[in-house]
Amino acid sequence: MRLPVIVIVLLFVLSIAIDWYIRNDIRYFARKGSSWPRIYTVSSVACWIFLIVTVSLPRRSENDDILTVMWMLYSYLTVYAAKLVYVICALIGRIFSVGKPRRFNSSLWFGVPLGILTFICMWWGVLVTRRQIEITNVNVYSPKLPYAFEDYRIAQISDIHVGTWGNDTTFISQLVDAVNAQQADLIVFTGDIVNRKTDEIRPFLNVLSRLHAPDGVISILGNHDYGDYVDWHSEEDHAANNRQLWELEKGMGWTLLNNDYMLLRRNDEYITVIGVENWGEPPFHTYGDLDKAYPAPGDSTASLTDNRYKLLLSHNPEHWNRIVSHDTNIDLTLAGHTHAMQFMLRFGKWKWSPSQYRYEQWGGLYERLNKNGEPVSLYVNIGSGEVAMPFRIGATPEITVLTLHRGKPETATSK
Repeated sequence: MRLPVIVIVLLFVLSIAIDWYIRNDIRYFARKGSSWPRIYTVSSVACWIFLIVTVSLPRRSENDDILTVMWMLYSYLTVYAAKLVYVICALIGRIFSVGKPRRFNSSLWFGVPLGILTFICMWWGVLVTRRQIEITNVNVYSPKLPYAFEDYRIAQISDIHVGTWGNDTTFISQLVDAVNAQQADLIVFTGDIVNRKTDEIRPFLNVLSRLHAPDGVISILGNHDYGDYVDWHSEEDHAANNRQLWELEKGMGWTLLNNDYMLLRRNDEYITVIGVENWGEPPFHTYGDLDKAYPAPGDSTASLTDNRYKLLLSHNPEHWNRIVSHDTNIDLTLAGHTHAMQFMLRFGKWKWSPSQYRYEQWGGLYERLNKNGEPVSLYVNIGSGEVAMPFRIGATPEITVLTLHRGKPETATSK
């Protein structure tokens, strides 16, 4: 869990400014001699000390527990987000009440209920929304799809970050049951099974082993699956952590594709499933190598532009945006990574998330033509878990069920 110094300083300065403003409002509106300004000052100082303690806790060592830091920081932010909403409303009220008695500033009084609503929404995202699993059904079309794979169903999950749940397997068990209930032909997991290190997955091994489909479970690694967010005692410990994750995934019955591919067969027809390790733009590391993943050594008939129907699993959608969709004719790429920044607003078919300012493709189905004019598609699953902050507001945990068809593309539908 990385907290840049400049972010911490800005957060602390902003907190002081917010409390200074609110304390002045309390002094103005409270009766003369009231103790409320002093009470608020004491509570503010206590909050500042709480923040200092939170950011001072160790969180980079391989033995550090980041769950405590995660929950403490989020608790602090829920309080100050509510306070900030109040301050914004009060400032707006001041602007529109110039020349009027301040005691009748109606906009200021909107700040109290809106601040409380903000606090409730943030905790609703912790207590309710992050457990509300949503099934998204998507139809994907391609004229290259073999006839034997018409109506082939793929269930995709991503970014479950089991470490955020500690030892509580309840939600992950519900997720597994929901995936199995889709009765898909294939299950794929597109990376980020842990937050920082392999030990996080051990309480969940039996639960995740229950995932099953006729063609199995295929997985890849995400940026959090490499132990790069921990200061290890030695590089040997780091390497051992990574090897253990690979072995545990295989022990769960999953097929882990690390820059590799496999063929799925039906009635003497095939589709190719390619899995790359994490491909990342800075600050994320790049381990993925598409050329290494496909073709395999000695398979001279295979290439990234051959006429086979190809399914690519790549954790970061930027890989598709920058390379895959331009230089290959890979028919369908499945990705995750964005989480929709765990915040999303939706009205009908319209949706908005702050992640759209970071990623051009951040959630849902995307289509474009490659440099040769061939159609290629991407689906970005917004994940099922959380990292850094244990909330999901609007961005409910997602299971995607993709049904493959021959022919003309259509629009994704949700339920």
